[in-house]
Amino acid sequence: MSPPRHFLDFADLAAAEAQGILQSAVARKAQGASAAANTLAGKFVLLLMGKPSTRTRVSFAAAVARAGGHSAALDHAASQMSRGESPADAARAVSAMCDAVVIRAGAHSDVEEFARHSQCPVVNGLTNRSHPCQILADLQTFAELRGEIRGKKIAWVGDANNVFFSWAQAAKMLDFELAAACPPEFRNAEAPSAARYYDSPQDAAAGAALVMTDVWASMGDEREQARRAEIFRPYQVDSTLMARAEADAIFMHCLPAHRGEEVAAEVLDGPQSAVWQQAENRMHSQRALLEFLLTGESS
Repeated sequence: MSPPRHFLDFADLAAAEAQGILQSAVARKAQGASAAANTLAGKFVLLLMGKPSTRTRVSFAAAVARAGGHSAALDHAASQMSRGESPADAARAVSAMCDAVVIRAGAHSDVEEFARHSQCPVVNGLTNRSHPCQILADLQTFAELRGEIRGKKIAWVGDANNVFFSWAQAAKMLDFELAAACPPEFRNAEAPSAARYYDSPQDAAAGAALVMTDVWASMGDEREQARRAEIFRPYQVDSTLMARAEADAIFMHCLPAHRGEEVAAEVLDGPQSAVWQQAENRMHSQRALLEFLLTGESS
């Protein structure tokens, strides 16, 4: 039996595979909730949530249900891993009962260890290193609103965090410019060199087709909230910064957002904002991802 196919980083896909998954996501969305309802019939997906989750948990559960499968969510605190069971032992125990496992964790190494010992595909639902499922939804949203991303300038403003890391992997794969503006001490040394750092948010946003940001303090960084708020204050995405981008530029944020901090309410709730379409697309793109991993089919 061949080893299972995992999705731990965006770079785990080939460019053609990523494009196929995105095309399938767009098609599934256009067909409606009841179309091709049995693509995951008889499949069981475990959602192992080691950190708080709203969109990831709900979108995966909805995606599996709409494809005719079943899922169950298990919080870390309710699992034996909270009492010291290793990711390797947990994988050996539960993967034989599942068709796929989605894991949200702190350390990326824990997800890698789980995957090494899993009999079924493992999907990274967020780690401190990367958030590849989010990028699938983001790319789907961009394609729906602006078309081909190749050759476009995409601006990231704020903390170069796990979402930024996955965007940098996508930029390298799909050949677009990722222009980042963030304080030097918050640049991501592990991100692929496809990301280019700018000295100011204004320079990063100039001529961009998409402007993105994320919270200034990610999960696990809450104790630094006050310090980060002072450092990142000049990096807020407001209407003045959006005016530096292309006239039809869109704004995205993986959510949850803090109005008045990393993004002004006028932008988050304004006509250029695609955040609610972006959030819905988590369900469609993750359905397409699971279909690809479990059936080998896309587009």
